[in-house]
Amino acid sequence: MASIAFAVTIGIIISFQTAINSRLRGFIGSPYQASFVSFTVGTLFLAAILLLSHQPLGVSQHLLATQPWWIWIGGLLGVIFLTTNILLFPHIGAIQTAIMPILGQVIMGVIIDNFGWFHSPQQALTPIRLLGLLIALIGITVTVALPEIIQRHAAPTSSPTLTQGNPWPWRLLGVLAGALGAIQTTINGRLGLALNSAVHAAFISFFVGTLCLFIIVLLVHRSFSAIRHATGHGKPWWIWIGGALGGIFVLGTAYLAPILGTGQTVVFALLGQIAGGLLVDQFGLLGANRKPVVPVQFLGLFLLVGGVVLIRLF
Repeated sequence: MASIAFAVTIGIIISFQTAINSRLRGFIGSPYQASFVSFTVGTLFLAAILLLSHQPLGVSQHLLATQPWWIWIGGLLGVIFLTTNILLFPHIGAIQTAIMPILGQVIMGVIIDNFGWFHSPQQALTPIRLLGLLIALIGITVTVALPEIIQRHAAPTSSPTLTQGNPWPWRLLGVLAGALGAIQTTINGRLGLALNSAVHAAFISFFVGTLCLFIIVLLVHRSFSAIRHATGHGKPWWIWIGGALGGIFVLGTAYLAPILGTGQTVVFALLGQIAGGLLVDQFGLLGANRKPVVPVQFLGLFLLVGGVVLIRLF
C-alpha cells in the first residue's frame, strides 16, 4: 500500500513540475533550452543526493561490461518522449497530444509486465486486469479530453489552427513516444537494481538526458543565451526547481518499477498526475491559468480509480 501511495505522490509531483516548467518556458521562449535547464537542475540535484549519501557518481568497468547496452539509454528515451510532445502539438492539438502518449505508456506498460521484457517481473494480463485497463483509459480520456471537446463545441472559434496534412502519422508517433516513456521506466528500474541504488539510476538517466539536450540546443539554436531571460527581477525563484521535482519522479519510478511492475507504476503515477493537474487548474497554482474543474472530470477520475483498483487487486 505504501508503494501505491508513493506512486500516486510522485505523479502529483510531476504535475507540479509540468506547471513550473511551463512558466520557465514562458520566460526562456525555447522549449529545448527550458528542458535543458530542467534536466541540468535535476542532474545536479541527484548528484548532490549521491554525494551526501557517500555514493559514487560513476559506474565500474565491470558493470559496463556485464550489463546489457539498453540499460544505459533511459535518459535518451526520456528526451525523445519530451521532444516528441513538443513536436506533436501543432499537428494534432492539445487533446490528442495529451492522450496519445498516455495511451502508449499504459499499453506498453501492460505488455512489458505480461511478457517480462527488460528483465522485469512478469505479471499476466488477466481478463479482469484487462477490463480495469480499459476502464482506466476511459477515465483518463473523460478527465483530460472531454471537457475541452465540450468547450470547443460551445466556442468553435477558439480552436487552435493545426498544421494541414494527415494526422495519423503524428498520432502513431504520440503513441510510440508514450511507449518509449514506459520502456524508460522499466530500464531505470532495472538499472537501479544493477546499481543497488534508485538514486544512482535516476542520476545516470538525467545525466544522459542532459547531454542529449545539450546537443539538441546546439544544433537548433547554436546558443544558450535565452536562459538568461529566466533570471533577474520579477522572476520567481521556484521556476528553477522543476528539474529537482523531475529527479524525484524518475528516482521514484526507478524504485517502484521492480516492485509494482511497469504497468502499475505507470497507471498509479498517471492517477496522481491527473489529480495533481486538476488541483493546479482549479486553484491556478504556480502561475497557471485558472481553469475550474467541471463535474465530468470527477466522473473521469472516479473511473480511473476504479480501473486502477481492478488492475491492482486482480
